[in-house]
Amino acid sequence: MNNKILLIEDDQIVANVYRNKLLLEGFQVEVAFDGERGLEMVRVFRPDAVLLDLMLPKLPGVEVIRKLRLEPDFQALPLIVFTNTYLTSTIQDAWKAGATKCLAKADCSPKQVIGTLRKLLGENGAPKPPAGPAAAPGNAAPPSGDPDESAAETAGANSADVEFQAEIQKSFLDSLPATLTALRFQLQALIKAENEPARLQQLQVLYRRVRGLTSNASLAGMLPIAHMSEALEALLKELHEKPKNINASTLRTVAAAIDFLGFLFERRDTTTGGKPIEANVMVVDDEAISRRALVYALEKAKLKSVSVEDPLQAFQMLSQDQYDLIFLDVDMPNMSGFELCSRLRTLPAYKQTPVVFVTNLNDFESRANSTMSGGNDFIAKPFLFIELAVKALVYVLRGQLEPARV
Repeated sequence: MNNKILLIEDDQIVANVYRNKLLLEGFQVEVAFDGERGLEMVRVFRPDAVLLDLMLPKLPGVEVIRKLRLEPDFQALPLIVFTNTYLTSTIQDAWKAGATKCLAKADCSPKQVIGTLRKLLGENGAPKPPAGPAAAPGNAAPPSGDPDESAAETAGANSADVEFQAEIQKSFLDSLPATLTALRFQLQALIKAENEPARLQQLQVLYRRVRGLTSNASLAGMLPIAHMSEALEALLKELHEKPKNINASTLRTVAAAIDFLGFLFERRDTTTGGKPIEANVMVVDDEAISRRALVYALEKAKLKSVSVEDPLQAFQMLSQDQYDLIFLDVDMPNMSGFELCSRLRTLPAYKQTPVVFVTNLNDFESRANSTMSGGNDFIAKPFLFIELAVKALVYVLRGQLEPARV
């Protein structure tokens, strides 16, 4: 009997894609669209493994895991989690609750998920039998030993994967114009909301749309879109949980991310798919705590950075090496951030390099000076780590992709 898989996923498109792919691979599959139903179905369906999202209606994925691990029958059941890699605290909670494996939605294809399933099921003594009548219990056929036949089977499987991926990608690409229109409409509804309950309602709708985009982009192999969408998803989730952080700055960042998603939609390619984001980022701030906060926020966006205390030293380093993005404090000894920005703009290599000011100064004059000195953007302290991560990702990815734009 083939392995039984329970999929707990509230996005119907994602659930249907995985269900169909698992069925084609010979698994028995059932789907639950919320956490409570998923918990019930584990007890009835008795799956060999569970694939579940963490952000589920009615009962969060972490609670599903926690409850299953309290029941003796399911303490060894493989529980494979789909998650947003920016939600680090939620991932840690999933591990503590007893998750077997955590996979990043933005980086995982159905093929990789199925490979993980096969490995875990094999490790638990329940490998999937070969497909076909000869694989029935008590009627196993010996291997043919024919390398040509084996190669043909492998080629057939690869061809099926390519066909499957092409079909998913075409469907995804065809949906992009409507997706962008819906995102922009929802952003305007959020901006125009007149009170906090209305803002939270519009934010929740926008969050769910972006969350679906992350899943669908990863299924289609459109990894630049998936990575950008994943970061925006995390920002929207944090704003929903902490509405006091909904302000002009965070709304500008959300708008910039959606505009950049539109740029990625227009590209319609996967030229950076699978490659790590490589960029040199400089952080200049005379306060050690602020520098550490900025570096941590950039790490959330998977960006490495160099932090510098002295603006004079920073200018010397800029004269010698190339950096793709620069974050500057304003009020620093020896040279202000505005002065440093003006000076670096005189260097031929830095005429177009994005410069973002991060400062306690939030008055109109400071904002005007940031623009006059050559700055591209402005974030007021204290800032949300994920907001800065989203902003950095927009600038770095645009810098990598825009030169190749046709």
